[in-house]
Amino acid sequence: MNEQFTRQAQDMFAAAKDARIPENLQAMAEEGVQKTREAYYKLNEAAKDGAKVVEEVMLASQAGAKAIGEKIVHNTSVNTEAAFDAAQAIARAKTLPELVRLQADYLQQQFAVAGAQSKELFELSAHVAKQTMETVNSAAAKSFEQMKKVG
Repeated sequence: MNEQFTRQAQDMFAAAKDARIPENLQAMAEEGVQKTREAYYKLNEAAKDGAKVVEEVMLASQAGAKAIGEKIVHNTSVNTEAAFDAAQAIARAKTLPELVRLQADYLQQQFAVAGAQSKELFELSAHVAKQTMETVNSAAAKSFEQMKKVG
């Protein structure tokens, strides 16, 4: 059985050795490879551009989150220092009316500060959201243009 298989394989190889691939089939195969290569290069460039777009969006989002986080930390620090200063002043009060006045002054001041800080944080958040959306829109436009080139 092994001999028969060996002989059949040798006969097939001998027949195939003289067989020729038609030129039109060769040309089609070469053209197919070339077109596939070109499509791959276009898609590869689109993928690279897409990665850059994602990176831009992520960087914009990260920068915005960092700015908001820094603002919150700053506000917390300022408010904590004000609370310690007020507590120290209240602890030094000599009379009950002085203590009540210092506490009322602190609370009034903190309400004003809290309002201003809230407004600043809202404006910063709105600015960050606007910048992030502009980056996303720009990125989407770039991606769309790139896909039109590939298509």
